[in-house]
Amino acid sequence: MPRYLRKDYQGPADLREMQTLAQRLWSQVSRWHLGELAWRRFQHVGREPEWRTALWELDGQPVAWAWADESGKLDLQLDPAHLTLADEILSWSGESAVTLLDAEKELADVLLRRGYEQRTGGPFFVHLARDLADLPSPSLPAGYTLRAVRDERDAGARAAVHAAAFSPSHVTAESYLQVMAAWPYRPELDWLVESEEGEPVAFCLVWLDEVNQVAVLEPVGTDPRHRRRGLATAAVLGALHAARQLGARSARVCARGDDDYPSARATYESIGFRRYARNVTFAPQDRP
Repeated sequence: MPRYLRKDYQGPADLREMQTLAQRLWSQVSRWHLGELAWRRFQHVGREPEWRTALWELDGQPVAWAWADESGKLDLQLDPAHLTLADEILSWSGESAVTLLDAEKELADVLLRRGYEQRTGGPFFVHLARDLADLPSPSLPAGYTLRAVRDERDAGARAAVHAAAFSPSHVTAESYLQVMAAWPYRPELDWLVESEEGEPVAFCLVWLDEVNQVAVLEPVGTDPRHRRRGLATAAVLGALHAARQLGARSARVCARGDDDYPSARATYESIGFRRYARNVTFAPQDRP
C-alpha cells in the first residue's frame, strides 16, 4: 500500500501544487483547469476560514486535493491511478456532497459503492469547448471600445464591473489585486469593453495552460444596463485572439446548462462553443 502524506492547505505554494495536478491530469474527462483554481481561491478576501482544503502527496508529488466548504459541498481532484485514496478523502470531508464531471466514471463508481446517490433536477453546469483555429473577429456597436487590462491600475474598475454583472458580489479591488498576482494571470488575457464615457461594462478573463495549450474563460459578464448588445461576445473574442497568439489551440468554458438560465450558454454557442460534458452531484443517501 503506498504511503500517502496528507497536509492541510497553507497558502499559494499549496495552490500551485493543486494547479500542477490539474495541469498534469488535464483532458476533456477532467473537471479542473489550473486557471479556475486561481480564480476561485483569490476572487474573495477573507473567506479562507470557510474552506477546509487538503492535499495528498506520494513521494513529494501531489496526487489529490479536496476543498470542502461550510455548506457541506466538496470539490476534489484525484489522480485515477490512486483511486484507493477516495475513501480517505471522503472520510476527511465528513461525507459532503461531491460534484464531478460526468466523464469521471471511476470516481462516480466509488461514490455509489460508498452509498452516495446521484442528485437530479435543479441547476447544473455544462462544459463547452471550441478549437481556436477559425476565430471570428470581435465587433462592437457604435460608442463602445475593446481593450486588454493594462495593469494593477485597472483593478478597481475591473472589480466594479464584475460586481455589476454578478450582484451581489464579494469581488473587490483588494481581491482583484490578489487575482492579478496569482499564477498564471496575464493582463493581456483580461479584456474589457468600455462605454463611450470610458466606463467598463463587459469583461472576459482567460487563463492559459501553456503546457496543454488550452485556455479557459473564467469569468465573463456584462453590466445589466448594457446587455443584449453583443458586448460579452466581443470581450470573449478579444481575449481568445490574444490567447491564440500566446499558443492556445483550444478553449473551454463552464456555463449553466439548465433552462432557467440559458443566456450565457447561448452566447458561447453562438461563437462556436459546443457542449461535451456536464457536472453531476452525488450525496449520501440520508442527506436532504
